[in-house]
Amino acid sequence: MEVTRTFDILDRYRKNFRKEDALAGKVDKKWITYSTDEYISYVNNLSYGLLALGLKKGDKIATISNNRPEWNFADMGISQIGAIHVPIYPTISEEEYTYILEHAEPRIIILSDKPLLDKLKSIIEKNKFIEDTYTYNEIEGVKNWKEIVELGKQNADKFKDKLLELKAGIKPEDILTLIYTSGTTGFPKGVMLNHHNLISNCIATANVHPYGFESKCLSFLPLSHIYERMINYHFQYKGISIYYAESMATVADNLREIKPDIFSTVPRLLEKVYDRIIGKGKELAFLKRKIFFWAVNLGRKFKLHRENNSWYYTKLKLADKLIFSKWREALGGNVKLLVSGGAALQPRLATIFWAANIPVVEGYGLTETSPVIAVGDVNTMEVKFGAIGPVINEVEVKIADDGEILCKGPNVMLGYYKQPDLTKEVIDQEGWFHTGDIGLFEDNKYLKITDRKKEIFKLSSGKYVAPQVIENKFKESFFIEQVMVVGENEKFASALVSPNFSYLHDWATGHHIKFQDNTDLIRHPKVLEVFQKEVKQINKELAFHEQIKRFRLVKDEWTPQTGELSPTLKLKRRLIYKKYDHILKEIFSASRSD
Repeated sequence: MEVTRTFDILDRYRKNFRKEDALAGKVDKKWITYSTDEYISYVNNLSYGLLALGLKKGDKIATISNNRPEWNFADMGISQIGAIHVPIYPTISEEEYTYILEHAEPRIIILSDKPLLDKLKSIIEKNKFIEDTYTYNEIEGVKNWKEIVELGKQNADKFKDKLLELKAGIKPEDILTLIYTSGTTGFPKGVMLNHHNLISNCIATANVHPYGFESKCLSFLPLSHIYERMINYHFQYKGISIYYAESMATVADNLREIKPDIFSTVPRLLEKVYDRIIGKGKELAFLKRKIFFWAVNLGRKFKLHRENNSWYYTKLKLADKLIFSKWREALGGNVKLLVSGGAALQPRLATIFWAANIPVVEGYGLTETSPVIAVGDVNTMEVKFGAIGPVINEVEVKIADDGEILCKGPNVMLGYYKQPDLTKEVIDQEGWFHTGDIGLFEDNKYLKITDRKKEIFKLSSGKYVAPQVIENKFKESFFIEQVMVVGENEKFASALVSPNFSYLHDWATGHHIKFQDNTDLIRHPKVLEVFQKEVKQINKELAFHEQIKRFRLVKDEWTPQTGELSPTLKLKRRLIYKKYDHILKEIFSASRSD
C-alpha cells in the first residue's frame, strides 16, 4: 500500500509485518513488548481520547520524554487527528523550555517522569497556553496518559467515523511536527516539517540496507531529535522491531540482552566504545596484548571493496577469531549494521569497525532536511571512508561558489515557525536550502563535509582555519574528550581542552600522581607534559597555520546537562566563549605581547 503520511505506516505494518514485538521497552527490569495490533489499538484509542478532550486539527501537543513505546502511541495518535506534535529534549535548560513552550503554544503537554515534572512545574503554571499536563509514569495526583487512552475507549463508537474522516482529509503537505533545533548559537528555531518531508526521507533511506521483518534494533538516541525520529519511522516502515534502551547508561547491557541487528548512533559514542576497547586491550597480559594490537594494526589497513590482497584476508580471518569476534559480542553478537550521523565519523573508526565485520555507514543532513541528504549504501556498497555517501533519491545537491552545500527536494522543511524572515535567509527564491555546511563531492559521488561555514575563521595572517576538522583529529587522543579551536583575527590557532577525566584519573593513579580534584589535576606538571606531547603529535598532521600553538586545559566536563554541548553533542561555541572568556583573554593577551 502507498505510504504518504506517517500514520499510513501503521496500515502497512498491520498488512505486512504482524509480530509480537513491534515495539518494546523496559519496565522494572523486564522487557515489555507490544504486538502490531496492540500498538495500533493504543494509537487509535489515544486519538479518540484527544478528540474527546476537544483537540482538533492544527492544535499543538508537546511531549518531553525519554525513548519508550509510549512515545510512538502519542506521536501517531496526535498525527492521526491532524494535530501537531512538538517533541522536546528532556535535557535542555529551563530557559529553553520556557522559550519553546511560549513560542509553540501547545494545549497539552505529556512528560515522562516526576523529576521532569518538578523541573517544569513552575514553567507550566506560568504558561497561558497549556491546558493540561499528563505523565507517562504513574505519579500520585497527576493525570496519566492512560486516562486519555481510557477516555478514548469509552468514546470509540462516537469518534470512530470522525477519525476516519480526519485521516482521509490529512494531506502529505500538512504540517506534522514542530522540531526545535538544538540552538548552538542562541534560542532554538521551530522547524516546520510536513508528512511528505519525513515519509520521503523514510522511503529513500529504506533502500540502503537489506534488513527488515526478521530484524531487531536498539534505539537510544533521543526521539525528540529528527535523526532518531526519522529512523524510528524507517524501522517501522521496514518492519524492524524497535527496543528502546532504558537510558544511555544501560546501552551496553541492553545490547547484550536483545542482540540487535542494527542501530543508529553518533560518532562520539563510537569513539567512546573504541576507546574503551583499546583501554581494555592495554590492560591485557603481555602475549594477549601483543595479539590484540596486532589485530588492531591489521584492521587499520582494511580497504573496502575487497581491495586488500588474499594474504591480508587470511590474517584478518585469524584476527577476527581471536579478537574482533569479541568486539561484536560486546555489541550483542548479532550486529550487522551501524548508522552514524550528527557529525563527521573519523575514517580510522570506520576502517577498524569494518575490519571487525561491524559495518558502519554515515548519514548527513539537518533538522531542516528531515534530516537525510546523503548516506552510505550497503546494498550497492556505495561506501567510502572519510566521506558520507551518495545523495538520496529525489534530492538534489549542489556546491555553491563559496563551498556551501545547497539542497533541494521533498525533504526540505516548510520553514521556521513564526520566523518568515529567517526562512528567507536559508531558502532562496529557487528553493535551494543553504545548509551552512562546507563540502565537496569525492569521485563525483560521495558527499564530504569539511566544516560549518559560520565556524571557519581567519587568522590575522589571512589564512583560514576550519576548526571541526582539527577538533576531530584531537578527539582521537585518549586524553581528550572535547576541544574547541579558537583564534579568529589572532596570530595563530589555540584551543580549550576538556580532558577525558575518566581516562586521565586512571592514568594519573597509574603514574602515582596525587591530586585533590580536577582543578588540581590539570595544573600538575606531568599532566601538562603529556598533553603537550599529544598536541605536538597531532600538530604534525596539520598545516602550519592550523597547528595549535597554545592550549589550556579546563577543569569541567562538557555535557548537554552543563550546557557546553547541545543535546546532539555539538559544541555550543558562543556559550563556551563566554564561560571561558578569562582564559581566552589570557591566551591571546600573551600572544599579542610576543
